[in-house]
Formats: sequence, C-alpha cells, structure tokens
Amino acid sequence: MKCRHCKHRLEHTFIDLGFAPPSNAYLAAEDLNRPEKYFPLRVKVCDQCWLVQTEDYAQADELFCSDYAYFSSTSTSWLDHAARYSEKMRQELQLDGDSLVIEVASNDGYLLRNFLAAGVPCLGIEPTESTATAAEKLGIPVLREFFGEQLGARLASEGRQADLIVGNNVYAHVPAINDFTRGLRAVLKPDGTITLEFPHLLRLIENAQFDTVYHEHFSYLSLSTVSKIFAAAGLRVWDVEELPTHGGSLRIYGCHAGDERLTSQNVNAVLAEENRCGLQSLATYQGFQARANKIKDDLLTFLIEQKYAGRSVAAYGAAAKGNTLLNYAGIKPDLLPFVCDAADAKQGRFMPGSHIPILSPVVLAEQKPDYVLILPWNIKNEVMQQLDYLKVAGSSFVTAIPSLTVFST
Repeated sequence: MKCRHCKHRLEHTFIDLGFAPPSNAYLAAEDLNRPEKYFPLRVKVCDQCWLVQTEDYAQADELFCSDYAYFSSTSTSWLDHAARYSEKMRQELQLDGDSLVIEVASNDGYLLRNFLAAGVPCLGIEPTESTATAAEKLGIPVLREFFGEQLGARLASEGRQADLIVGNNVYAHVPAINDFTRGLRAVLKPDGTITLEFPHLLRLIENAQFDTVYHEHFSYLSLSTVSKIFAAAGLRVWDVEELPTHGGSLRIYGCHAGDERLTSQNVNAVLAEENRCGLQSLATYQGFQARANKIKDDLLTFLIEQKYAGRSVAAYGAAAKGNTLLNYAGIKPDLLPFVCDAADAKQGRFMPGSHIPILSPVVLAEQKPDYVLILPWNIKNEVMQQLDYLKVAGSSFVTAIPSLTVFST
C-alpha cells in the first residue's frame, strides 16, 4: 500500500487489531443468522509525511450506508459545543443573510440548525440517508453526496462558494484526503474560512486511545501532516485551537494559500509540541501495540473476575470506539450481557461482531448492575451525571481507557 497523501510506500505498522466488522454496522435481529462482513483493521504510519492511516480494504460506501446509526444530537455536550462554535464564528466572521455556511458531513443538523436559527443561509453535505433526513426535518437543505473535488467545483460553478466551510470529525473519515482537500479549496470563497475538527494523533498516542481506531477512520492526524496536505492543495492553516472533545482534538482554521491573514503563534506552538513529542520519529509509534494489549487484558480480567464473583456488569454507550474495544478483546454477551444507549436508532439492535444487545437506558434503572462500563469514555462525566441515580443505588462506573479505572460509590 502507498500513502494516501504522498504516495510513499508504507512499511511500518502502528497497530494491528486483527479482523473486525465496521464499527457502526449495527445489526438487526434477523442479521444474527447471516454472515457478517469483516475487514482487517491495521494502521500504518508513513515515514515521509507521517500520515497515520488504515490499510485499504473497506470502501466508504460500505461503511457509511443509508441506515448509518450515529446521530450527533444524541450527546447534549456535543450540542452545546456546536452551539458555542456557531455563535463564535457568526460573530467573528460577521456572517449574515448574505453569507453561506457549508458543513461537510452535516449529520442530523446538530450544528447547522444554529446558523439557520440566526438567519444565515447554510447547506449540509451528508451521504447517509438516515441523518440527512433528520436534518431536513429541521429545515436544513442537504445534498446526499460524498464530498470531494468534483462536488466542490460543481458548487462553485453554481455560485455556491462558502464564507465558512465546517468539517467536524469528517477529515479522518475521508479515504481520498487529497481530493477532499482540493474540494475544500474549490468551494471556498477567496476570503473564506475553513474549520476542521479532528482527534489529535498526539493525544491518541499519549493516552493509548486505540479504541478510536476503526475502519471509518481512514486517517489519524497531526497538525504537521495536515499542514502539508493543505499546502499541497493550495490552502494554508493559519490558526489552531486545542479542544477537550473526543479525548483531545484540534480545530484548525484554514484559508487560501495567498490569503493575507497572518499565521497564528498557536500553529507554531502545536507544531513545536508535536516535534518535541516525536511525531516525526518511528520510535514514537513503536510499543503502542503492547499498551493496547494491556488495556485489553486488564478489561478481560476484570469482567471474568466479576463473573466468577457473581457480580453484574452492563455497559453504557454503543459507540464505535466501544465496538473496537469489545471486538479486539473478544468480549461477548457471556461477560457483558447488554449495552444501553440513548439513541433510539440503536435500541433493539446488536453490536457488530460481539452481538451484544443494545437496550434502552431504562433497563439500567430496572436492573441496577453492580458495574456500568462506560464505552464512550470521552463523555464519561456527562454519562455519570445522567446515571447518577445508579450511583445512589450502589452501582460503580468503569472505564477501560487509558487504563482500567473504577469510580466507586
């Protein structure tokens, strides 16, 4: 395989998680009697541009299907995050009724609805039918297409260039990252702004966040690598913010290469930290497999001990990262009988690979398990607050990343 950005031959493995089904391919009851599609889940690192990337097996249209079950609006903290961002950008860029905001991977309208409410014209680009329909019900216009250079050029030819292009947690999901970036350039007004949010590779390595590796994530991104990809497409990163979302993310601000805006010192600071932490050295990527294996072994040991002791364990949050963890650890319903999730679209279905049933959070209130394993550890505080009644009843909360932690009553 060659690097998706610089086409250099990939020779170094960052982590190998064996074979797994797509992490968002939730199953209906009738699917349990049918063959399930598995793909290798291995991540390589390019020793030229340092793009960390999954091996080429699954295609985007096999991963982001019409009944895609991830709805951004399920998380109240993410809704708050989107609302704060929207207000900030509306004020800083002086967006009004003559502006246009385009969001790539607009999901269920969790973000664009804020611009819509403020009277700022917007357009969502979202290939998954289920989430696009939810956005349209809010009055948001949506194009059901995958984004790339061809679509960006078409929109520009129609006079629909954007003052602001938003891409939250989509850049890592793009297999043809160069084509996608050229699309951003094509649809951006001469003085327009791009913001992209994505999990920071540096934090993934620091905190052993191997469960954020799944087929839908084609790339694992650093600022230094993204800056190279932008430059190759005629764009420039002029500012960056570090965010706590998803275990540590970056929000980059981009513009055309010839834009007069000065590059912020924030960019230099993050680049310096990445260099200091060795993101352009192979030694940094070695040993990550062993850290993942320890997390897997510790979780398995914990679940087996509780089973032998007669204590009950359930999980909360049927997140993609949870599927990576459960499938790599080989955890089945005998050790984890069910997982609860607030998303109606997931309830009544089954986790891919493990076939653990997904139930309504009401079941937790009824059964009051001894332990609740929080799979989306990045929102553990929000979850523990929502399920505070279980703590009062004597339940303890557990997270597995970056190490097994029990939050006792």
